[in-house]
Amino acid sequence: MRVISGICKGKQLKAVPGKSTRPTTDKVKEAIFNMVGPYFSGGIGLDLFAGSGGLGIEALSRGFEKMIFVDKDSKAIQTIHANIDFCSFREQSEVYRNDSFRALQVLKKRGIRFDGVFLDPPYRKQKLEELLSIFNNGYIKENGFIVCEHSKEVTLPARSGNLRQWKHETYGIIGVTIYRMTEDTEEKGD
Repeated sequence: MRVISGICKGKQLKAVPGKSTRPTTDKVKEAIFNMVGPYFSGGIGLDLFAGSGGLGIEALSRGFEKMIFVDKDSKAIQTIHANIDFCSFREQSEVYRNDSFRALQVLKKRGIRFDGVFLDPPYRKQKLEELLSIFNNGYIKENGFIVCEHSKEVTLPARSGNLRQWKHETYGIIGVTIYRMTEDTEEKGD
């Protein structure tokens, strides 16, 4: 597992010890960033269910100015800290050990709005539709995106409030669905 591109290109990241997390493969990570980027001029991101922090670190390497990492597993939190220190992203990072839904309540109170969100919950416990519904309540900036990584068997809705499905791809057993925040729910011409 490595940083694919940007200022930390080629750096090897640590994986979370054990089998409690499933890191995003380099192939899928590269495909995701080719769809949403590939590079950024600033922005605030959220890596929810962060695991090793690989998606958030990739976003920082490619130009995001700040990333918030959330995971409830203590081993994942230790790994995220090690990886952001290794990539010299301590100043641009906030790391929280918390349940995803509680973390979102805290972030809402802080009034943070995100340019990009990465959701990669455990496949057996995915609540992506519920999370998409929550993100419609002022968490995402206009034209911001949400990347949902899920089992290929999962079919997510074309719309969730003002979130509109923008792209969907499958990579072996993995599905990736990307949403964009729109100003209204009216169908726009493609």
